[in-house]
Amino acid sequence: MSVPEGITAITVEFHVRYVETDAQGVVNHAHYVSWFEEARSFYSRERGRDYAEFERSGFFLPVAEVSVRYLRPARYGDRVAVRCWIQELRSRSVVFGYEVTHALSGELLTTGQTKHICLNLQRQVTTIPEAWRNGMRG
Repeated sequence: MSVPEGITAITVEFHVRYVETDAQGVVNHAHYVSWFEEARSFYSRERGRDYAEFERSGFFLPVAEVSVRYLRPARYGDRVAVRCWIQELRSRSVVFGYEVTHALSGELLTTGQTKHICLNLQRQVTTIPEAWRNGMRG
């Protein structure tokens, strides 16, 4: 998986925290999903669309599907870069793509994607507001 041609990707970097690792210093598989969330939130803020504002306006984008492909482990103390982009944007759903790399070596560690469905305050599937769809495009 890689960023499609003509699509904007946003990258956030951070160090692997001790709490995210097992006794051997390897990142537990579940933490990659939280890293995806951090990258997704950063992507939205960088595009001028803070997700907290989206929820305050009465909409939600819960995760409907997650896929992760683990290629190489991240370890305690590594600096990782998580790249995020819009893989697919439809009227009522959005799919984000992700790549996790070792920030210094550039080695690809993990790829993944999350699919989100737009819900309103009544928790019914609804259309993503046009202003948000336009702001999310890259």
